[in-house]
Amino acid sequence: MASSAQAAVPLKLTGRSGGQRGLWAGQDETISQASVALRIPRTVLALLGGAALGLAGTVMQGVTRNPLADPGILGVNTGAALAVVIGIAWFNMSSTQAFVWAAIAGAGGAAILVYTIGSLGRGGATPLKLALAGAATSIAFSSLVTAVVLPRNDIAGGVRSWQIGGVGGADFERILAVLPFLVVGFVISLLSAKKLNSLALGDDMAAGLGERVATIRAVAAFGAILLCGATTAACGPIGFVGLVVPHLCRLLLGSDYRWLLPFSALGGASLLVLADTVGRVVARPGELDVGIITALVGAPFFIWVVRRQRIREL
Repeated sequence: MASSAQAAVPLKLTGRSGGQRGLWAGQDETISQASVALRIPRTVLALLGGAALGLAGTVMQGVTRNPLADPGILGVNTGAALAVVIGIAWFNMSSTQAFVWAAIAGAGGAAILVYTIGSLGRGGATPLKLALAGAATSIAFSSLVTAVVLPRNDIAGGVRSWQIGGVGGADFERILAVLPFLVVGFVISLLSAKKLNSLALGDDMAAGLGERVATIRAVAAFGAILLCGATTAACGPIGFVGLVVPHLCRLLLGSDYRWLLPFSALGGASLLVLADTVGRVVARPGELDVGIITALVGAPFFIWVVRRQRIREL
């Protein structure tokens, strides 16, 4: 009877003896190590994904000379998401490598479509026309994602959670699968700095300086598409990082892309890690995905940017 009564006492109350304290300390240490092991890959993914989105947004703004350009606003992330969802639902894709290739193809197709639509009519690809074309394309692609997922109850839950955008459940296998694409995207984008400075002077001036304007746009856009596609495959479509970070960096550093590009990568990484931390703190014991936090910050920022630019042309 005595032993039974003692066994019923919670461990934390019987931890007076040295052996029991050691057991409790060992359990605490194991839990702490497991927690750290889970947080390291999600932090690494947040750093890489945030850097990629911040850099991609700056490149897109330079390529289009559009202050509203952002992988989410221009529909690039949604195009990548649609391609991944189609691959899962119709072709039974399951590997991260396949997700990356599908996402890059979808991001590239969406970018071409939005730029083509935005270039129609008088004045060419004005900032407002590109933003409207991107918003319309994003809404259309989101509806298509719903249409593809709706009859598939077996994948609906996972896809809807992934669509929010987050770094929870990250592991190094996923990171290593997207890392080569991110590295190539980083290199191409960073090497485009001087060419983007030429584009900022205007197409005619850049051509007069001997630059091949179409080639510059294509190469720089390809780097941004690689970054967007790989990040979307790993994290889901996270919006507004590519809008908020470049504008903040311009306020601090000016408009020289040799400084803007690397600092936009650093700013994006910092923003996504901060968003992940805030999401875990404010919703304890659960968490809010980073896509929700960036949307809460980015939506009002987008309105401010639109008002500040005072766009007059349609």
